[in-house]
Amino acid sequence: MIRYLATATLSLSLQGAPVFAGPVANFEGAFGDVYAIYRSALFATNSGDAEKSLKAINGLDAKWSGLVAGYYLTPPPQYQDDPLWAETVDKVGGYVEKAKAEVENGQLPVAHETLEAVRDEIGNLHARNNIETFSDRMNAYHAEMEHVLELDLSTIDAATQQKLLEHAAVLSYLADDVLQSPPAKISDQAEYDALANAFESSVKKYLAAARTGDAEALKAAVGGLKVPYSKFFLKFG
Repeated sequence: MIRYLATATLSLSLQGAPVFAGPVANFEGAFGDVYAIYRSALFATNSGDAEKSLKAINGLDAKWSGLVAGYYLTPPPQYQDDPLWAETVDKVGGYVEKAKAEVENGQLPVAHETLEAVRDEIGNLHARNNIETFSDRMNAYHAEMEHVLELDLSTIDAATQQKLLEHAAVLSYLADDVLQSPPAKISDQAEYDALANAFESSVKKYLAAARTGDAEALKAAVGGLKVPYSKFFLKFG
């Protein structure tokens, strides 16, 4: 990243808001359009809807190709000093192409996992260049939430209760981090507030249940984490 931008962490919105004037904002606006379609592709492939998945992945492929055409050889200022810029762009393009083929073959769960790798590549790109976005914070929460959802809750013993409590503390912190720094531009404030409140409520219910250690309350609270996050991520993440 060029030196005058390296002095501080950039907080950019992937919603396309012109946080900074000029080429930085131009790229972020274009990338925000791509990322919105990416979220739709993630959601569609995870829902099992073949028609929506194909439409979303074709849209993502076209948008990503258009973005790459303008920035592959001349990256925007915030990435000019990144030696892995071209490699990252190639990797993302490869994952999109792979996911597209998988969707076309009806392998939606496989395509979903392939698309998850795109999130990691973009997150690494941001981290290398001292950039943190709303989506990065949402993704950090998602990674921790996945650890919770993978736990075996068929029998909640003392050890499992402790794990759930530890994860609840981390999720609560990450959720606060998300909510304290909303996107710079919100397309629908009322919808944002509703989804953000549902997201926050799910985390608070989980934290409260983890503190009491009640097995049934914990199972219900863990089961209530994914949907509020997914809806919030799909629209604004």
